[in-house]
Amino acid sequence: MGTRKIVTVGDETLRKICKKQEKFDLRLALLLKDMADTMYKAEGVGLAAPQVGILRRVCVVDVTEDHSGLLEMVNPEIVKREGTQTGREGCLSVPGRQGVVTRPMKVTARYQTRKGDWMEIETEGFEARAICHELDHLDGKLYIDMMDRELTKEEIEGHIPEDDAQ
Repeated sequence: MGTRKIVTVGDETLRKICKKQEKFDLRLALLLKDMADTMYKAEGVGLAAPQVGILRRVCVVDVTEDHSGLLEMVNPEIVKREGTQTGREGCLSVPGRQGVVTRPMKVTARYQTRKGDWMEIETEGFEARAICHELDHLDGKLYIDMMDRELTKEEIEGHIPEDDAQ
């Protein structure tokens, strides 16, 4: 299991636009594996390459509790958005903070696999939120830039009205 250091807010890497991943090789496979290991160890549901200091358009997402739904996305883009959802978000690169963010309810994303094959996923709810969050990282954006409001420490530990809408 290879884990990498997660960079946190204040690190300029998080604010840069990532470059397209051109090579589909062992190095990419290792990056994807390390990113998944790092995400699971940190108990996250997504991780983008800039969060581990790599400026490439690569991310991993897994919103399942048993880690059975790993999605490896290379050069991803959202091709369709529908509806809206508002809910809490946190980020491994913004430790100790959470905010309320409005995102699309449904998204269709197009991406390449670790071997370079093109795929498409249509998803909604929490997974759609997670994909949007990770793709924002690839463009140097953090949820704190677009949150409706920041949660207090008490709200982070408890219930907020936006939780009822999920």
